[in-house]
Amino acid sequence: MSRIGKKPIEVPQGVAVDLQGSTVAVKGPRGELRRTLHPEMKLALADGQFTVERPSEDKRHKALHGLTRTLVQNMVEGVSKGFVKTLEIQGVGYKAEAKPYGVNLIVGYSHPVKYEAPKGIKISVENNTTVKIEGADKEVVGQVAAELRSVRPPEPYKGKGIRYQGEQVRRKAGKTGAK
Repeated sequence: MSRIGKKPIEVPQGVAVDLQGSTVAVKGPRGELRRTLHPEMKLALADGQFTVERPSEDKRHKALHGLTRTLVQNMVEGVSKGFVKTLEIQGVGYKAEAKPYGVNLIVGYSHPVKYEAPKGIKISVENNTTVKIEGADKEVVGQVAAELRSVRPPEPYKGKGIRYQGEQVRRKAGKTGAK
């Protein structure tokens, strides 16, 4: 049996879970999330605990069991605490500016790169080089962070670019020169 899938999900105070067939709606202080899960998984809500059961020991059902439980857990955690990803910008003259629509990136191109944040995502900029992405949906927060990083990924020679906080970039030696 899946070790992750068999654990029950504790629903914290102030979070409401609505189960209609295979559609789960979770509402909390940070927003509301809705997701349709695989119809073969058996979902149950009792005594403030959410459980997921699989119909058989089939390999596909085993994979779906852990996945379904984790998706619901992320929804519950997202509407109660939220998720945060932090990006760092390194390079001379590289910076970010927070705008009402999202963020403006100045990262060595001839023009500033305008990024519009999707609904439910809050982008804030601290000291021009740290971009903080916050939201209730873990998947969307990670996708926004990946899209911002892809504007100018860190290069291996000088390390300039946009990177995740704490990301290690492998550096390469430059040219050795003529002898």
